[in-house]
Amino acid sequence: MERLSLLPIFSLLFLGLSLSSCLNDECDAERTYIRWDPVYLTATTLRAEVEMMEPREMTNTGKIYYYADYLLINEYEEGIHFFDNSDPSNPQPLSFLPIPGNVDMSIRNDHLYADSYIDLLTFDISDPAHPALVNRMEDIFNVFGFDENRGYIVRYEETNITETVSCQGFQGPVFWRNDVVFATAEASFDGAFGVKRTPGNGNVGTGGSLARFTISKNHLYTVSEHDLKVFDLAIEAEPDFLTTLSLGWGIETIFPYRDALFIGAQNGMHTVDISTPGKPEYQGSFWHTTACDPVVVDGDIAYVTLRSGTACDGFSNQLDVVNVADLQNPYLMATFEMHHPIGLSIYQDHLYLCEDDQGLKVFDASVPVEVGDHLLKQIKGITAIDIITLWEEKIALVIGPDGLRQYDISEPADPVFLSFIPVENN
Repeated sequence: MERLSLLPIFSLLFLGLSLSSCLNDECDAERTYIRWDPVYLTATTLRAEVEMMEPREMTNTGKIYYYADYLLINEYEEGIHFFDNSDPSNPQPLSFLPIPGNVDMSIRNDHLYADSYIDLLTFDISDPAHPALVNRMEDIFNVFGFDENRGYIVRYEETNITETVSCQGFQGPVFWRNDVVFATAEASFDGAFGVKRTPGNGNVGTGGSLARFTISKNHLYTVSEHDLKVFDLAIEAEPDFLTTLSLGWGIETIFPYRDALFIGAQNGMHTVDISTPGKPEYQGSFWHTTACDPVVVDGDIAYVTLRSGTACDGFSNQLDVVNVADLQNPYLMATFEMHHPIGLSIYQDHLYLCEDDQGLKVFDASVPVEVGDHLLKQIKGITAIDIITLWEEKIALVIGPDGLRQYDISEPADPVFLSFIPVENN
């Protein structure tokens, strides 16, 4: 009777492993799983004084942002590089702003809003070579956990474990995801997945399609894995937190257009009405199979990319064209198979699509339902992750793991290389 009661437990904990020896009172089995260990940071360290640094080489690329002839490149969870981009063919490094846990940013009227793990920081960047911290909102973003002795859990680090274990079972918190055991150590796993985290607007910068921060109608909107937060920027140096709108799960990106926000999630695209900026209202969703999906919008058309091989667990690599004329009822118009699409941007009836290791592709988007059938140009030999197209400057900024490239897009179908800011040792 004892063996019969234990067998269902072993089936859950060691799926896909050989259990034949477990018919004996004593046995061993090989188990492979991923263990996620919490990384702690004390409040003192997290909120240490931010001191401006001289320019330094990039070692890792993150989000990109453009503001008033200045180019900002995030160094993942470390800070932001500032460049003078008044001459796109020769960008000049200005400074490095170290911000622990920084991933996202947005700018309005010389005020930079940046996350620092769980805090929202505001910097005066009227002199981009010497940004000054003017405000810190503490504990505004999601907290994974807190220990009085060790501080905040700021992220989880994964370790692949293969070991021989007794068939008596595995001790400790555990769950399954895609036939792999995920075990936690010392702390809750809550939120670990997805961590790897217009007119009248004033002078506002431009972010990429992978952004989680955006500014519209004098308000800052930020998305986490589960929700949308709204901040009033009437006093730019002191953002006023207004409200949180729950959006479900797997939220990844945010894109503002007219009176709406288009929010990319792992299982679809959500539309939110911001005609009353401080009171966002959920309108509708376009659902798809689980996959990572940035989104950009032009007129009544949204372009959504889905890709496989990520924490989103998707198997699709495609471009969806979605009609969003009715925010409450967005619907699919066309789908095109792609290689591994990530970031994207629209410029003068042209769709610029980052296709990972296949580089940058330019499509004719004058007829949206045929966009995937009209490839005009492919820039090969680069890895493209995200892109910003600047209408007035006629410049495309393309970020990849080896650095940032700039292209002249005066002729939209034929980008011309201008400059490259490399990542160190790449």
